[in-house]
Amino acid sequence: MDLISIARETFEIEAESLLKASRELDQSFVDAVELIESTSGKLIVTGVGKSGHVGVKMAATFASTGTASFFLHPTEALHGDLGMIGKGDSVIAISYSGESEELIKILPHIKRFEIPLIGITADPSSTLGRYADVILSIVVDKEACPLGVAPTTSTTLTMAMGDALSVVLMKKRGFREEDFASFHPGGSLGKRLFVKIKDLMRQDNLPIIKEATPLQEAIVVMSEGKLGNVLIVDSSNRLIAILSDGDLRRALMRDDFDLSHKALDYATKEPKSYKNSELLASEALEIIEENRIQLLIITDEIGRVDGILHIHDLVTAGIKR
Repeated sequence: MDLISIARETFEIEAESLLKASRELDQSFVDAVELIESTSGKLIVTGVGKSGHVGVKMAATFASTGTASFFLHPTEALHGDLGMIGKGDSVIAISYSGESEELIKILPHIKRFEIPLIGITADPSSTLGRYADVILSIVVDKEACPLGVAPTTSTTLTMAMGDALSVVLMKKRGFREEDFASFHPGGSLGKRLFVKIKDLMRQDNLPIIKEATPLQEAIVVMSEGKLGNVLIVDSSNRLIAILSDGDLRRALMRDDFDLSHKALDYATKEPKSYKNSELLASEALEIIEENRIQLLIITDEIGRVDGILHIHDLVTAGIKR
């Protein structure tokens, strides 16, 4: 048994079905897009079995690309959840045969509420086809399943039909990268476009010492702070230097090294700092990497330390350039 050949045949059957469907798209698709675009309320997607699973994904794609949408299971709809459908809403109902028992039971109620209905089915003469205001065909020549019974090619085509609707609506509405990110704040794009320094910077128990603090005391503060750095401020609490573990190692090689000397004597003067806590975290990461530093210090307008952002904070938060 050539497993690779079987897998390739599956891809080919489904790919050919998609290409055929793309060539056969007609005014019905345009009508469906316009119906969804004109929907003032929610777009509800419904279906049972494999069609239901596809419907869940379809609703999620709509919702994340600018079309308010959710999935409603027909059985739950019959037991009270029909109340989720209201004036201004539209419905997409999915059934390859157009005769799924649970689904067709709710169709009269949807029409009773005068809710526009898009039917995704292979049979326009089916019950779903007769109730639908717009029909999108998902007829396939054959399922990829060797028995010809498991929904494979048909569910792939249904998924693609939902994706096509979503993509066309995105284009018509001018849906931008920023819009997508606003619906995905936890994703990498959302983090890159929306998470700011102020959202991640540390402000409590910062390792700060005064300019007259001896090195021995500074080392204790550095150890307790667990950041490998100590910030040094003047009498007005303005940042004037930073003592890093690297500075400390270099200090050990100096002939004048003395733990009783001021930490300031061994510190890096005028360290890299920023006053804009509204700066995007992704931009902060770029600054840190380009300057080959581990710590970005944020100050107020007169130079007092407001917070610190460590490269580990950015990495942990999943921030990328």
